[in-house]
Amino acid sequence: MKKSLRVTVFILVAMVIFLSGCLNPRKSKPTRYFVLNSLYSAENRPEPVADLKNAVIVIGPVRIPMKLDRPQIVTRTTQNEIRMAPLAEWAEPLDVNLSRVLAENLSILLGSDKIAVFPWLKSVKTDYQLTVDVTRFSGNLGKKASLRAQWTVFGENGKTELLKSYANIEEPVRGEDVAAVVKAQNRTVERLSRQIAEAIKARGNQSNFRKKIIIFPDKG
Repeated sequence: MKKSLRVTVFILVAMVIFLSGCLNPRKSKPTRYFVLNSLYSAENRPEPVADLKNAVIVIGPVRIPMKLDRPQIVTRTTQNEIRMAPLAEWAEPLDVNLSRVLAENLSILLGSDKIAVFPWLKSVKTDYQLTVDVTRFSGNLGKKASLRAQWTVFGENGKTELLKSYANIEEPVRGEDVAAVVKAQNRTVERLSRQIAEAIKARGNQSNFRKKIIIFPDKG
């Protein structure tokens, strides 16, 4: 009887484990981790839009809202509803990833290898400092990804505001999964990088370097 009881208990436990796996298929699926890539990863690296090889540029701080300050990738279902994508996370903090990608993109677009990410040594004098305040960075599966951000460029070691703009950028999401959303988000960051680089180039062409220039938002 004891042996028969042990066999019965073993069978019941095995059935419970099997059924729990069937009822909870997510337990068997690994979490996917994503990163944004810079133009250094592009198959065809773009030509610089300006030659600032002697300029020292600091990127940051890049600030993101609390709803994005989390490992989970945020998708948007309606204008008023967001959702945390299941089993899909950023491989590093989003603000850190954005800072690094912007720095690498601007290094290429401005032809400079003297680009640092905030915080930096106060003893190092800077020509430009870029700050970014992100208000939206999400996507709808199969629809579009959106990046909204206000960015400012300072000069004279961060003491003088030189440029200021608000970007509202959208890119189509070519797919129904999170990977497609991240790819579209990557393209929005590339467009933001180009907008900033072109604005800095335009300012560099001005004869009065102390004049504040306001660049109107990108309507793309």
